Formats: sequence, C-alpha cells, structure tokens
Amino acid sequence: MYKKNIPFNAVNDDDFKQYCEALGRFGPKWKPPSQYMLREKMLLQEVERTKDLMKPHELERVETGCSIMTDAWTDKKRRRIMNLCVHCKLGTAFLESKEASTDAHTILYIFNYVVECIEKIGAENVVQVVKDNASNNMGAKEMLKGKWPKIFWSSCATHTLNLMVEAIGKLKQFGPTIIKAKQMTIFLYAHHKTLSLMRSFMKKRDTVRPGVTRFASAFITLQSLVSKKKELRAMVCSDEWEACKHTKTVKGKAANTTIMSRGFWKNVSLCIKVFEPLVKVLRLADGDGPSMASMYGELISAKREIKVAVENSEKHYLVITNAMNTKMSGRLDSPLHMAAYILNPKYSYADPSIFTDVEVVAALMEVMETFYYDDDIKQNKVFNIDFTKFKKKEGMFGKVAALKAMENNNFDAADWWPTLQHMAIRILNLTTSSSGCERNWSTFEMVDAKRRNKLDVACRDNLVYIQFNERMIDKRKKLSSSSDVLLGEDASRAQDWICEEAYIDDEFDPTTGVPYNIIDEAMGESEPTELRRSARVRELHEVEEYVEDDDDESDHAVDTEDDEIDYESDDDGVMATKDDDDEEEPPQP
Repeated sequence: MYKKNIPFNAVNDDDFKQYCEALGRFGPKWKPPSQYMLREKMLLQEVERTKDLMKPHELERVETGCSIMTDAWTDKKRRRIMNLCVHCKLGTAFLESKEASTDAHTILYIFNYVVECIEKIGAENVVQVVKDNASNNMGAKEMLKGKWPKIFWSSCATHTLNLMVEAIGKLKQFGPTIIKAKQMTIFLYAHHKTLSLMRSFMKKRDTVRPGVTRFASAFITLQSLVSKKKELRAMVCSDEWEACKHTKTVKGKAANTTIMSRGFWKNVSLCIKVFEPLVKVLRLADGDGPSMASMYGELISAKREIKVAVENSEKHYLVITNAMNTKMSGRLDSPLHMAAYILNPKYSYADPSIFTDVEVVAALMEVMETFYYDDDIKQNKVFNIDFTKFKKKEGMFGKVAALKAMENNNFDAADWWPTLQHMAIRILNLTTSSSGCERNWSTFEMVDAKRRNKLDVACRDNLVYIQFNERMIDKRKKLSSSSDVLLGEDASRAQDWICEEAYIDDEFDPTTGVPYNIIDEAMGESEPTELRRSARVRELHEVEEYVEDDDDESDHAVDTEDDEIDYESDDDGVMATKDDDDEEEPPQP
C-alpha cells in the first residue's frame, strides 16, 4: 500500500475485505495470477459476472423504459471518446465507448450513432434520448423524429441549470460580489504563506470546495466562506497577516478590504439565498434517480422561493426570473416536462388549477400523441377516460391510501399510479440529465492513466464497464438520503476560485482572432476546436510558471497541479450562518 500509492481508504472497501478473507482461506501457499491472466481470462470472467449483476437493470428497462445518454469528450491524449450510457429507475449504467478522433461530429454522424445505440437496447424500451443543446445534436433530433416518432429528445437539465445560474450570476446584483469572492480566494491560494496562514486559522480546512459542476463549486464555496467568516476576519487582523509581504500588494489589500467589508458579506448571503432554490433543483437533476416527475414543479417552486429571498421586490425578482425563463425555454419547459408535472399528483392535486392550465394540458396531449403515435384508440382512452378519472380522483385515485401516499417525503409518483398505466409509468421514471454519462469521464481518466497507456481499446472498455457499473450497484446498496450529490472530487470544477486564469469567458482563436464560440457554431459545438476546460487548466499549469520579484524569501506561488489542494471534506454540508453584522442592515439586492 505504501510502496504503490494505494489510498488508505481502500481498506474500507467491501471488495478489499473480501479479498483479504479469501487470501486467508487459501493460506500461505497461494500464488497470485500472472499479468496475462489478469488482463485476459480473469478480466473477461469479471465482465461476465458484472453482466449478471446488471440483469435487474436490463429487466427494469423493459418494464419501465429507459433513457439513452451519449456524450463526447476529449481525454488527456486528445482522443475523442464517445460514451454510451443508459438510465432507468435503478440508475445509470455504462454500456460501451468508441474512439471517434478521426470522425467529424456532424448531424448525420450523431444521428447514426444514436440509432446504433437505440437498436442495441431495443427501440421499444427507449423512451427518450438526453443530450446537450449543441446545434448538431438538435439537427440529429429532427432526423430521429422521422425514424422513431415515438421517442422523445430532451435537453440535459444539469447543463441547462448551469447556463441559467451563470446568467443570473452575471446580473449586477450578484456579479460584482462573486468576482470579489473569487479574487479573494485566488489571492489566498496563490502563495504558500497565505495558504498556510489561512489553513492554520481554519484548522486545516479549506475555503474552496469543488462540486460536480462550476455552479455547484461556486455555491458550496460561498457557503463555506460565510461559515468561516469569523476565522477569515481573525486572520486578516493577526500579526502573521501583517508581517506577510504579500498582504502589502494591491491584491492583498483588496482581499483584506473584502474580508472586512460588511456589505460584501451581506451580498454573499443574498447570493446564497437566491441560488439555494436552484441548488435544490440541481441536486434533483444530478442525482441518479428519476427526476422527470419533479423537474418542472421544482423549478416553479424555486421561482417562488427566489421571490421571497429578494423580499418580494418585483424589480429584482423579474430580472432573475427572466434570466431563468430564457434558459428554460425549449429545454426544461418541453411538453414532456409539463406532462410529467400534471401527471404527478404531488403538484396537480395540491393545485387543481393545473388541470385547467391550457399550456400544460396541451403539452400532455402532445406527449400522448407522441407516445401512442398513430393509435387514436389508445390516445382517446388515456386522455378521455383514464386521465379524467385521475383528474376527478375517481375510483382508486380517490382512495384514502392513494391520497395519503403523496404526502410522504419519499413519494414516488410512478409507483403511485394504481392502474400502472404504461405511459405514466414510463414518463415519470425518466431522468432529465445526462450528467451520469459525464461522471464516466473520471473512470476513463483513472483507467487510462499514463502508466497504463498501453491498454488496448477492448481492455480499457472492459475495465470501465466493470468499475462504473459495479460502483453504481454498490451505490444503490449504500444509498443514503443524507448524501450530497453536489460535492465533487474533480478539482478542475473549482479552478476559477484558486487560479486567476483558469476560466476565461471570452476566448479567441490565436490564429484567426475569431471567438471560439463562433467557430464552434460553424463546425458544430461538439467539435474539439479547443481543449476542454479541465484540459486547459492542466495545460496552464504545465506550461506557465509563476514569476515574482527576487528577494530573500523563497515563497513561490502554489502550483495547483503539482501541490494538490487538499480540499475540505466535511461530513456535514456547509450552511450559511448568521451573526450580528447580518442583522443590522437588510441585504441590498
């Protein structure tokens, strides 16, 4: 373990315990398998064992339907990898990947790949395809309608929510505050002395905490800052801070002013109050369970909570909701999202006016026409008979047990349907995000590390298949309602809080001077015209060195690639705190 850099927490893994027990049973004469046996015969045996473990997942796809998730990304070696994952009620499973470095990711290419994926799973089991909103994906969507008019195409909710919060974060009420917070954390992490000083006052904890997305990182870090406000203020008032040469610089003085500013902390608290309702929605979208039943309803609830957060100020509320609506349009307010909203009694029974909302009812009818395409008899039965009973709470829909069930915090709208109607079961069990497919990137990176770069494609895929799917199975066994899906392990998600040039909004091609987003639009946004952000961060640290004035002290900037940041990993989520300063003045939006 010490010699091969095996993490200490590996001993907590159930597989490791079983391995040790098996060794004890074999006794001292046991001989380990050869490298050939491990990468050939035994690997294939483990793949078959994993397939057996995935049988319940396959049966669930047939019973309640599934979602296809495909994703393209660029690995450390600049190879273009296409992933195929499938989501059902039991979670997200990895099926396969393919290298597509030499292929142009045109509309036709994506369409053919999606068709290939659907045919492998069975078109009768696929309810929707979930991808981001790149222009070539939207073109493939129209082609898919022609081939399989019964299959829906949905936008990734996690991707859309990040765009939504990014737009809100640029508003004048929040933008300057977030920028000040980033400038302060960047300064603290830029030098060994300031970083060490901060950790000494924080009892070796960090202020920056990476999340599963950039937005999650921002929110969690803002919460972390508020919870450590007293320690930060004590730090800048200390003799050690005064003696540090870096605190005399312009950036050091700015960080000092920010930390001591009452107005800054009040505005940070306002940011948290406004973003927190959207964080709840992100938790829903980024989780591994079905989220379609609640997505649209939770977005409406988030708008109400945001209105309260800005003290019902219509001026500020409308600016925020307009930014939300712009990003939601055509993505999270699709007929499929609205149909799930009205079919979920948690919302429609609590607010009967939903049944008379023309837009929502029209969306339900459109979904019925798609789901039962070219079957007028079933369309008529579902809408005019079954849905009418549901709306009027007739028959089993009106039973006390059925109505009481939806009051449970763990209420499952799909399981609630007494008659187990085919359409409702399949719609309410859908996911809204393809983030499960993105989580597979880290598995690929780990398997395809430099020391293993001679693995062939088949061997790599087998390793990823085993690791990803068995983790999913283990996760379901240990699933806890207290687990926070927002906390992440990918440090690149939080790089813009510790590295000054980690994220640049307006990036241009150095040869042509044309913005990358314009090039992406012309070529199709999935084309790898530039390094993925995490790759650019790595390249930044590999190429550039921090340069400072020569003096007697050998204090250099922190290299976040070589000197890994030991991010805080508190068991309890960080929540905003309130002290006397917060009560003296109302926050100014």
